[in-house]
Amino acid sequence: MLKLEVILAQNDVMNISEGLKEIGVGGLTVIKARGRGAKTAAEIHTSKGMEIFVPHFADKFRIMVVIPESKEEKSVEIIKNNSRGGKIFISQILRAIDITSGNEGEEVI
Repeated sequence: MLKLEVILAQNDVMNISEGLKEIGVGGLTVIKARGRGAKTAAEIHTSKGMEIFVPHFADKFRIMVVIPESKEEKSVEIIKNNSRGGKIFISQILRAIDITSGNEGEEVI
């Protein structure tokens, strides 16, 4: 199993979610966050354009999804094709347990 963490600068969550549904990827978690990358956030002009404020952090969207290794390439392709930018981080999942049923492994996802 693999965990994909996707950080998006723009809200492309629904497009990615629909694409992942088409290949049978079930649940995912979405978190609205604030952060900064290599590029700074857009300037904000305040009261009659006299002051310029440059925020240190911009709105981001974080998607977390656990997938079987067999769906890695297709999932990455869907994310790349349905987002306007961001980063994808992929890591191994050693163990997954469903708290309610006690099931373990890929049947949990």
